[in-house]
Amino acid sequence: MFEALSTRLNGVFDKLRRRGALSEADVTEALREVRVALLEADVALPVARDLIAKVRERAVGVEVIRSVSPAQQVIKIVNDALVEALGGGEGAEAPGLDLNAPSPVPILMVGLQGSGKTTTSGKIALRLRTRDKKKVLLASLDVARPAAQLQLQTLATQAGVMSLPIVPGQSPLEIAARAMDMARRELFDVVILDTAGRLSIDDALMSEVAAVKAATKPHQTLLVVDAMTGQDAVNTARNFQDRVGVNGIVMTRVDGDARGGAALSMRATTGAPIRLLGAGEKLDALEDFHPDRIASRILGMGDIVSLVERAAETIDRDEAEKLAAKMKKGTFDLEDFASQLKQVGKMGNLSGILGMLPGMGAMKAQIGNAKIDDKMVGRQAAIISSMTAKEKRNPDIIKASRKKRIASGAGVTVQDVNRLLKQFDDMSAMMKRMNKLGQKGLMRGGLGALLPGAGNRRPF
Repeated sequence: MFEALSTRLNGVFDKLRRRGALSEADVTEALREVRVALLEADVALPVARDLIAKVRERAVGVEVIRSVSPAQQVIKIVNDALVEALGGGEGAEAPGLDLNAPSPVPILMVGLQGSGKTTTSGKIALRLRTRDKKKVLLASLDVARPAAQLQLQTLATQAGVMSLPIVPGQSPLEIAARAMDMARRELFDVVILDTAGRLSIDDALMSEVAAVKAATKPHQTLLVVDAMTGQDAVNTARNFQDRVGVNGIVMTRVDGDARGGAALSMRATTGAPIRLLGAGEKLDALEDFHPDRIASRILGMGDIVSLVERAAETIDRDEAEKLAAKMKKGTFDLEDFASQLKQVGKMGNLSGILGMLPGMGAMKAQIGNAKIDDKMVGRQAAIISSMTAKEKRNPDIIKASRKKRIASGAGVTVQDVNRLLKQFDDMSAMMKRMNKLGQKGLMRGGLGALLPGAGNRRPF
């Protein structure tokens, strides 16, 4: 989501790094370019103006001008200002949902139609059930949109939670009262109330949401906004805050090509923290919003902490240890390579994973040349599945005729098969050097396996 903004800001900072010392004029010119980058990224003008004013106040001073590394000092100051704008810093609320209330805890989901509100309700339910071990009840209060209640019922089944039985003809208030009554009687921990949306803000929508909120007294009122709508998302958030009141924001479709300014503007214009990010269509594609980590990603410094957390949640520890042992012994084959690809696929889309690695901003052109896309892992797994057990254990026997058969079976070209075999050869060679290089070598080796030709270019 922040790719364009990150590219522009890193261009500004690269200019600063090339100078041994900074004058006040240098800082002023850099901040002018930062301001333009923020505005182009859809950051609200008052927010951009306030952020630049804070940075200028801290950056134009003796401690920066006379610093051993003035450019790094400026970057740190910009980073701190971004963290504050995103709602972080000293005394900030912890990320994620606040469930510190007597059970059943009501969570009210509000937002415009098409923002991903119903899907987000299912994602939160799955997260609460699996990560927090909560008993969750989903209830759809949307009686206006056809099949809305059936959609939430399907999502509840996929998430492994209970949904409120559908009773035709009931009003949103009656459904909400029935949901809370059922939650109390059957000892649910959390009740997620998915309200109806509209194509735009109107009095009927606001009155309905306000009435449900007054009746259920939710501990969390979460506004779901689509990051792709840019400044309109900020305006929507402001209207909901003024007329209903929200204490948390969930941004959806952050894995798209949104310019990212809405996230920077949201906290400043509403006062409500961004609590969660929807980063994909799958039910498990939901992340806590960490202002410091997002600021780090924007400035091209990566987000290793989130990457490690995601790996810990998705990767099978026993399987990973078996793979590591095989790598150490030099007995790593294509079946093991397929297993590793499967583990990587569980972590999410490749562009999101790579965006968490420090220094990847400088490698964007190289990544583009490698033609990496989110379907690559699936294609490679299909190629390996089309091989015989003998071919997987001994790839050297795969010659022209076998390659044609494998390509036909996987629905790819012979060039795709050659590319996979070349990647496997490169990775095998790196694994042989891994014992000498240690963990640092493993990191580069793993990256080299994902990026064709990247292994020898020292991305870090």
